[in-house]
Amino acid sequence: MWNPEKELFTELYQYPEHLRHTLENLPNRSGVYIFYGDDNAFPLYIGKSVNIRSRVMSHFRNSGEAKLLHMTRDIEFIETIGEVGALLLESHLIKTRRPLFNKRLRTARKLCSIRLQGLTASIVFSDDVDFSHSEDLFGLFKTRMSAVEKIREIADQEKLCYGALGLEKLSKNRACFRFSLGKCAGVCCGKESQEDHQARLREALSALKIRSWPYPGRIAIAEEANGLTDYHVINHWFYLGTVKTLEAAKAFDTAVPHFDRDSYKILCKPLFEADSPKVILLD
Repeated sequence: MWNPEKELFTELYQYPEHLRHTLENLPNRSGVYIFYGDDNAFPLYIGKSVNIRSRVMSHFRNSGEAKLLHMTRDIEFIETIGEVGALLLESHLIKTRRPLFNKRLRTARKLCSIRLQGLTASIVFSDDVDFSHSEDLFGLFKTRMSAVEKIREIADQEKLCYGALGLEKLSKNRACFRFSLGKCAGVCCGKESQEDHQARLREALSALKIRSWPYPGRIAIAEEANGLTDYHVINHWFYLGTVKTLEAAKAFDTAVPHFDRDSYKILCKPLFEADSPKVILLD
């Protein structure tokens, strides 16, 4: 059967003989890889893997990446000690070098979060509130609209009151319209206590709670493998860089430009899980 997608892939891309030597010499180790086109100053794509060779070769078996492969002229790789270093480096390089084909991990400096105050769920922004140390913040969103939609989604699931949440106006001593439809449990008209409404809201948001930075200042995460160690320097969830010695780690500037959502998501699990890596306080 004729397959137009397969035919298009064949027309656009043939196996890159000029890259054969590069592909044959890719390491079976963790790290980041970079696809370049005609201009090596501007990358096409940046990725990471615990096995660089295996991951890069998988691109060449994916017909959906025909355009990227057709444009690729060179592949660079940077080895890391382990997966944490690869994740942090990938995120950093995508933000600073802005490769053409990467759709995620782009810089989003102004973030939104949901803050609980009494019964109301308000939207706060990272340029007004310190997300690293504020309590009762839930979720990280790129836009106000996406944060409001999350509140609405939870309200619909839990039969919470739009009026009590601040999503719409309530008439004094009258139930909201959604109560008459059976979509609100009735905190607006005394059918449910404010405490129960708040407890259900907080429980529904609990999985999105933002963890405060648990250290007084900068730390170095020591990632070890095969007798080697990398020190990833972090300050208030912001990745400052990776070095080979503690002396070099201590020399990093303490400045934190903004709260970084991607570094936060990468680091939360390794820092709080039972077998977390070694953490060294630098301040």
